[in-house]
Amino acid sequence: MGIEDDIAFFERVPTLRMLGRTALRILAIGAESRYVHSGETLFNSGDPSDCGYVVQEGSFRLESKTNSNEEVAVGPGTLLGEIALIAETRRPATAIAREPSTVIRISRSLFMRMLEGYPEAAQLLREQFATRIAQSAGDLGSVRSMMDASDKPR
Repeated sequence: MGIEDDIAFFERVPTLRMLGRTALRILAIGAESRYVHSGETLFNSGDPSDCGYVVQEGSFRLESKTNSNEEVAVGPGTLLGEIALIAETRRPATAIAREPSTVIRISRSLFMRMLEGYPEAAQLLREQFATRIAQSAGDLGSVRSMMDASDKPR
């Protein structure tokens, strides 16, 4: 795939779409494509993360030991490690290729350089993250209220 194809692909990824075509060009030029064999582990739960991966082809099984051995399948257009693009963190799950797959690796350093050059993209990303955090906090509050209500004697 060429740079224009990668940009068009990034435009279909929800978190990246809002950054704009010019910012996505920087990511497409600096990102690395990687082939992952079926059954191969892309990363393990607990590993330090310094990048995000966009699933380009194929699919991955995400296994989380902390969430009752929960498994989730993800496919093309999924951004794995979104928070790792902006902050040092550890992988919350293990990603294993369910079939021959291709990912595009975006390093944190590349992503941060892009944001420095495109402050409007950085602002949009900040707003999106803030909205998601507020929604998650509201969801947690609702769950807490339901749990508190179920704990009261009848």
